[in-house]
Amino acid sequence: MRAAVTVNLDGESFWQGMFEGTEKRPKTLSMGDYGIKRGLDRVLKVLREHEIRGTFFVPGIIAEHHPDAVEKIMDGKHEIAFHGYTHRPMQTLSMEEIREEFCRGTDLLEERTGYRPVGFRAPEGEVTENVFQAAEEYGYLYSSSLYDRDMPYRRGALIEIPLNWNLHDFPYFAFNYGPAFPLGQSRVSSYQRVEENYIQEMDAYLHYGLTYVPQFTPQSIGSPGKIQIMEHIMEHLERIRSQVKLVTCRELAEEIA
Repeated sequence: MRAAVTVNLDGESFWQGMFEGTEKRPKTLSMGDYGIKRGLDRVLKVLREHEIRGTFFVPGIIAEHHPDAVEKIMDGKHEIAFHGYTHRPMQTLSMEEIREEFCRGTDLLEERTGYRPVGFRAPEGEVTENVFQAAEEYGYLYSSSLYDRDMPYRRGALIEIPLNWNLHDFPYFAFNYGPAFPLGQSRVSSYQRVEENYIQEMDAYLHYGLTYVPQFTPQSIGSPGKIQIMEHIMEHLERIRSQVKLVTCRELAEEIA
Protein backbone atom coordinates (compact mmCIF):
# COMPACT_ATOMS: atom_id res chain seq x y z
CA MET A 1 0.00 0.00 0.00
CA ARG A 2 1.06 3.56 -0.68
CA ALA A 3 -0.02 6.41 1.59
CA ALA A 4 0.14 10.14 0.89
CA VAL A 5 -0.92 12.29 3.86
CA THR A 6 -2.41 15.58 2.67
CA VAL A 7 -3.41 18.82 4.39
CA ASN A 8 -5.68 21.58 3.04
CA LEU A 9 -4.55 24.90 4.52
CA ASP A 10 -7.65 26.85 3.51
CA GLY A 11 -7.69 29.28 6.42
CA GLU A 12 -10.21 32.07 6.04
CA SER A 13 -10.14 31.70 2.25
CA PHE A 14 -12.55 28.74 2.45
CA TRP A 15 -15.29 30.94 3.90
CA GLN A 16 -14.49 33.92 1.68
CA GLY A 17 -14.52 31.76 -1.43
CA MET A 18 -17.77 29.97 -0.60
CA PHE A 19 -19.88 32.89 0.64
CA GLU A 20 -20.11 36.46 -0.65
CA GLY A 21 -19.82 39.21 1.95
CA THR A 22 -17.85 37.06 4.39
CA GLU A 23 -15.22 39.78 4.75
CA LYS A 24 -17.81 41.53 6.95
CA ARG A 25 -18.30 38.43 9.14
CA PRO A 26 -15.40 38.33 11.63
CA LYS A 27 -16.90 35.40 13.56
CA THR A 28 -17.05 33.25 10.43
CA LEU A 29 -13.55 34.28 9.33
CA SER A 30 -12.19 33.51 12.79
CA MET A 31 -12.81 29.79 12.24
CA GLY A 32 -10.41 29.80 9.32
CA ASP A 33 -7.99 32.00 11.22
CA TYR A 34 -7.93 29.38 13.98
CA GLY A 35 -6.50 26.90 11.50
CA ILE A 36 -3.59 29.24 10.79
CA LYS A 37 -2.93 30.42 14.35
CA ARG A 38 -3.49 27.21 16.30
CA GLY A 39 -4.39 24.21 14.17
CA LEU A 40 -1.42 24.27 11.80
CA ASP A 41 1.16 23.96 14.58
CA ARG A 42 -0.63 20.92 16.00
CA VAL A 43 -0.86 19.24 12.60
CA LEU A 44 2.82 19.87 11.91
CA LYS A 45 3.72 18.48 15.34
CA VAL A 46 1.87 15.22 14.66
CA LEU A 47 3.63 14.80 11.30
CA ARG A 48 7.01 15.64 12.82
CA GLU A 49 6.59 13.14 15.67
CA HIS A 50 5.80 10.37 13.19
CA GLU A 51 8.47 11.45 10.69
CA ILE A 52 5.94 11.90 7.91
CA ARG A 53 6.39 14.31 5.02
CA GLY A 54 2.99 15.40 3.77
CA THR A 55 1.60 17.47 0.92
CA PHE A 56 0.03 20.80 1.88
CA PHE A 57 -2.46 22.28 -0.59
CA VAL A 58 -2.33 26.05 -0.08
CA PRO A 59 -4.38 28.79 -1.78
CA GLY A 60 -2.23 31.59 -3.14
CA ILE A 61 -4.04 34.18 -1.05
CA ILE A 62 -3.16 32.27 2.13
CA ALA A 63 0.52 32.19 1.12
CA GLU A 64 0.25 35.92 0.45
CA HIS A 65 -1.33 36.85 3.78
CA HIS A 66 0.35 34.23 5.99
CA PRO A 67 3.95 33.81 4.80
CA ASP A 68 4.97 32.58 8.26
CA ALA A 69 2.62 29.59 7.84
CA VAL A 70 4.32 28.69 4.55
CA GLU A 71 7.71 28.93 6.25
CA LYS A 72 6.61 26.51 8.95
CA ILE A 73 5.49 23.99 6.33
CA MET A 74 8.76 24.35 4.46
CA ASP A 75 10.74 23.89 7.68
CA GLY A 76 9.10 20.46 7.97
CA LYS A 77 10.29 19.54 4.44
CA HIS A 78 6.70 19.06 3.28
CA GLU A 79 5.52 19.50 -0.29
CA ILE A 80 3.50 22.65 -1.00
CA ALA A 81 0.94 22.36 -3.79
CA PHE A 82 -1.62 24.69 -5.38
CA HIS A 83 -5.20 25.04 -4.08
CA GLY A 84 -6.49 27.95 -6.12
CA TYR A 85 -5.71 31.59 -5.52
CA THR A 86 -8.90 32.83 -3.84
CA HIS A 87 -10.43 29.38 -3.10
CA ARG A 88 -13.53 30.27 -5.12
CA PRO A 89 -15.38 27.19 -6.45
CA MET A 90 -13.97 26.87 -9.94
CA GLN A 91 -17.19 25.74 -11.63
CA THR A 92 -18.46 29.30 -11.12
CA LEU A 93 -15.54 30.87 -13.03
CA SER A 94 -14.99 31.68 -16.68
CA MET A 95 -11.94 30.28 -18.48
CA GLU A 96 -10.27 33.68 -18.15
CA GLU A 97 -10.91 33.72 -14.40
CA ILE A 98 -9.62 30.15 -14.02
CA ARG A 99 -6.41 31.11 -15.82
CA GLU A 100 -6.07 34.11 -13.52
CA GLU A 101 -6.47 31.83 -10.48
CA PHE A 102 -3.73 29.54 -11.78
CA CYS A 103 -1.44 32.39 -12.78
CA ARG A 104 -1.65 34.40 -9.55
CA GLY A 105 -1.74 31.42 -7.22
CA THR A 106 1.09 29.54 -8.91
CA ASP A 107 3.32 32.62 -9.03
CA LEU A 108 2.68 33.41 -5.37
CA LEU A 109 3.53 29.90 -4.22
CA GLU A 110 6.70 29.96 -6.30
CA GLU A 111 7.62 33.36 -4.83
CA ARG A 112 7.07 32.18 -1.26
CA THR A 113 8.66 28.73 -1.58
CA GLY A 114 11.36 29.19 -4.18
CA TYR A 115 10.00 26.41 -6.39
CA ARG A 116 7.09 26.06 -8.76
CA PRO A 117 4.32 23.75 -7.51
CA VAL A 118 3.70 20.68 -9.65
CA GLY A 119 0.35 19.56 -8.21
CA PHE A 120 -3.05 21.09 -7.55
CA ARG A 121 -6.24 20.27 -5.72
CA ALA A 122 -9.34 22.13 -6.81
CA PRO A 123 -11.10 24.09 -4.05
CA GLU A 124 -14.30 22.60 -2.60
CA GLY A 125 -17.03 22.62 -5.19
CA GLU A 126 -17.07 21.18 -8.68
CA VAL A 127 -14.14 20.97 -11.06
CA THR A 128 -14.55 21.47 -14.80
CA GLU A 129 -12.64 20.45 -17.91
CA ASN A 130 -11.48 24.07 -18.16
CA VAL A 131 -9.66 23.60 -14.85
CA PHE A 132 -7.75 20.59 -16.17
CA GLN A 133 -6.94 22.49 -19.35
CA ALA A 134 -5.54 25.40 -17.33
CA ALA A 135 -3.49 23.00 -15.21
CA GLU A 136 -1.93 21.55 -18.35
CA GLU A 137 -1.25 25.05 -19.72
CA TYR A 138 0.60 25.99 -16.53
CA GLY A 139 2.71 22.85 -16.61
CA TYR A 140 1.22 20.93 -13.71
CA LEU A 141 2.17 17.28 -13.25
CA TYR A 142 -0.77 16.07 -11.19
CA SER A 143 -4.25 16.79 -9.87
CA SER A 144 -5.80 15.50 -6.67
CA SER A 145 -9.41 16.56 -7.21
CA LEU A 146 -11.57 13.61 -8.29
CA TYR A 147 -13.25 10.70 -6.49
CA ASP A 148 -13.52 8.05 -9.18
CA ARG A 149 -10.86 5.52 -8.12
CA ASP A 150 -8.65 4.48 -5.22
CA MET A 151 -5.39 4.34 -7.19
CA PRO A 152 -3.57 7.08 -9.12
CA TYR A 153 -3.99 7.03 -12.88
CA ARG A 154 -3.18 9.07 -15.94
CA ARG A 155 -5.90 11.46 -17.12
CA GLY A 156 -4.75 13.06 -20.32
CA ALA A 157 -1.51 14.95 -19.65
CA LEU A 158 -2.06 14.87 -15.88
CA ILE A 159 -1.71 12.23 -13.21
CA GLU A 160 -4.87 12.09 -11.08
CA ILE A 161 -4.51 11.15 -7.39
CA PRO A 162 -8.12 10.40 -6.37
CA LEU A 163 -9.76 11.14 -3.03
CA ASN A 164 -12.46 9.70 -0.78
CA TRP A 165 -14.90 11.83 1.23
CA ASN A 166 -14.68 9.34 4.11
CA LEU A 167 -11.04 10.36 4.51
CA HIS A 168 -11.66 14.11 4.79
CA ASP A 169 -12.19 15.60 8.25
CA PHE A 170 -13.83 18.85 7.13
CA PRO A 171 -17.23 17.43 6.08
CA TYR A 172 -17.46 15.68 9.44
CA PHE A 173 -16.69 18.73 11.58
CA ALA A 174 -17.19 22.03 9.73
CA PHE A 175 -20.18 23.96 11.04
CA ASN A 176 -21.47 27.52 10.98
CA TYR A 177 -24.92 28.99 11.72
CA GLY A 178 -24.78 31.91 9.34
CA PRO A 179 -23.94 31.64 6.56
CA ALA A 180 -25.25 28.12 7.10
CA PHE A 181 -22.68 25.40 6.57
CA PRO A 182 -23.61 22.72 5.91
CA LEU A 183 -26.99 23.80 4.60
CA GLY A 184 -28.75 20.99 6.45
CA GLN A 185 -27.15 22.12 9.72
CA SER A 186 -26.30 18.56 10.72
CA ARG A 187 -24.57 17.96 14.02
CA VAL A 188 -20.82 17.69 14.41
CA SER A 189 -19.79 14.04 14.06
CA SER A 190 -18.61 11.72 16.80
CA TYR A 191 -14.85 11.94 17.24
CA GLN A 192 -14.62 8.20 17.85
CA ARG A 193 -16.59 7.24 14.75
CA VAL A 194 -14.57 9.57 12.51
CA GLU A 195 -11.34 8.07 13.79
CA GLU A 196 -12.69 4.57 13.21
CA ASN A 197 -13.68 5.50 9.65
CA TYR A 198 -10.16 6.62 8.78
CA ILE A 199 -8.61 3.52 10.34
CA GLN A 200 -11.08 1.03 8.85
CA GLU A 201 -10.45 2.51 5.42
CA MET A 202 -6.69 2.30 5.99
CA ASP A 203 -6.90 -1.40 6.85
CA ALA A 204 -9.03 -2.05 3.76
CA TYR A 205 -6.68 -0.10 1.50
CA LEU A 206 -3.80 -2.16 2.90
CA HIS A 207 -5.70 -5.41 2.31
CA TYR A 208 -6.41 -4.56 -1.35
CA GLY A 209 -3.08 -2.84 -2.04
CA LEU A 210 -4.57 0.57 -2.81
CA THR A 211 -3.36 4.17 -2.37
CA TYR A 212 -4.50 5.80 0.88
CA VAL A 213 -4.85 9.60 0.60
CA PRO A 214 -6.31 11.12 3.79
CA GLN A 215 -7.13 14.84 3.94
CA PHE A 216 -6.78 16.97 7.08
CA THR A 217 -7.83 20.60 7.54
CA PRO A 218 -6.13 22.53 10.39
CA GLN A 219 -9.19 24.65 11.18
CA SER A 220 -11.25 21.52 11.87
CA ILE A 221 -8.80 18.77 12.91
CA GLY A 222 -6.53 21.18 14.81
CA SER A 223 -8.56 21.68 18.00
CA PRO A 224 -7.16 20.18 21.23
CA GLY A 225 -9.63 17.29 21.16
CA LYS A 226 -9.79 16.56 17.45
CA ILE A 227 -6.02 16.60 16.90
CA GLN A 228 -6.01 13.36 18.89
CA ILE A 229 -7.94 11.79 16.01
CA MET A 230 -5.06 12.58 13.69
CA GLU A 231 -2.55 11.36 16.27
CA HIS A 232 -4.33 8.00 16.56
CA ILE A 233 -4.57 7.64 12.77
CA MET A 234 -0.84 8.27 12.42
CA GLU A 235 -0.14 5.82 15.26
CA HIS A 236 -2.07 3.15 13.38
CA LEU A 237 -0.14 4.00 10.23
CA GLU A 238 3.04 3.59 12.26
CA ARG A 239 1.99 0.10 13.32
CA ILE A 240 1.66 -1.07 9.71
CA ARG A 241 4.51 1.04 8.35
CA SER A 242 6.56 -1.95 7.25
CA GLN A 243 3.79 -2.69 4.73
CA VAL A 244 3.32 0.90 3.59
CA LYS A 245 5.30 3.15 1.28
CA LEU A 246 4.87 6.71 2.54
CA VAL A 247 5.13 9.32 -0.22
CA THR A 248 4.25 12.90 -1.01
CA CYS A 249 1.78 13.47 -3.82
CA ARG A 250 4.62 14.66 -6.02
CA GLU A 251 6.59 11.46 -5.41
CA LEU A 252 3.48 9.41 -6.10
CA ALA A 253 2.81 11.20 -9.40
CA GLU A 254 6.44 10.93 -10.46
CA GLU A 255 6.29 7.16 -10.02
CA ILE A 256 3.59 7.01 -12.69
CA ALA A 257 4.92 9.73 -14.94
